[in-house]
Amino acid sequence: MRLKGKVIIVIGGTTGIGLSAAMAFIREGASVLIVGRTPQTMAKAKQTLGSGARSLIGDASDSGTAATAIEKAVAEFGKVDGIYHVAGGSGRKHGDGPLHEISNEGWDYTLNLNLTSLFYSNRAAVRHFLKQGTGGAVLNISSVLSFSPSPHFFSTHAYAAAKAAVIGLTKSSAAFYAAKNIRFNLLLPALVETPMAERAISNSEIMKFIHTKQPLDGGRAGLPGDLDGAATFFMSDESCFVTGQVLAVDGGWSVTEGQIPSAT
Repeated sequence: MRLKGKVIIVIGGTTGIGLSAAMAFIREGASVLIVGRTPQTMAKAKQTLGSGARSLIGDASDSGTAATAIEKAVAEFGKVDGIYHVAGGSGRKHGDGPLHEISNEGWDYTLNLNLTSLFYSNRAAVRHFLKQGTGGAVLNISSVLSFSPSPHFFSTHAYAAAKAAVIGLTKSSAAFYAAKNIRFNLLLPALVETPMAERAISNSEIMKFIHTKQPLDGGRAGLPGDLDGAATFFMSDESCFVTGQVLAVDGGWSVTEGQIPSAT
């Protein structure tokens, strides 16, 4: 069991990528605390994970949520070894879009959801690891859109900016805290079947494009479980000599041109 004895917090662990990772961590022997925003999704997640997991209802974009989660995990399990920040999402419905169309509200909402929330969890994690004195692992989620844009179907520029900033924060933190044995690494998914991706998944034209843009395994959208192996690696001692790394788990998105369906 690759995570036996580890205590891991998953910020955004009630659905999609976060819930799948929490399940994988438990299977590998970890004690897990998940954080999510709504009682409804939390209730379903707890049913899925079983009685061994702990939970906290809270908004990741609240500056105190991650610190509270750490306090609860320490009270329940005695320590924290890793934090996986998955929380985030699209700001499209709130005013994100191409640069000339982004509203002030859309910009603020999208950066708060995808960057500020991650800043809060990463700051809380590093403060705790420094106090705990044992090192620790932080794993963040960005997006292939942070460096590999796809303007025809995925033109949300505030989202791309936030996810690019996540790379900068992760790599600079990795450099600064390496001597303290605190590791920061990053996963970049492409289109994954999660609640956030409902618009794209339900659009046949987008899915035709994805068939060529993410050609691995027959050409498909990713599944949350496709990221579990990488997440487990970065949370485990197998990656004890790895920090500041950016890994795209994207079905080939970042190395494939992709074909826009022709109009008929």
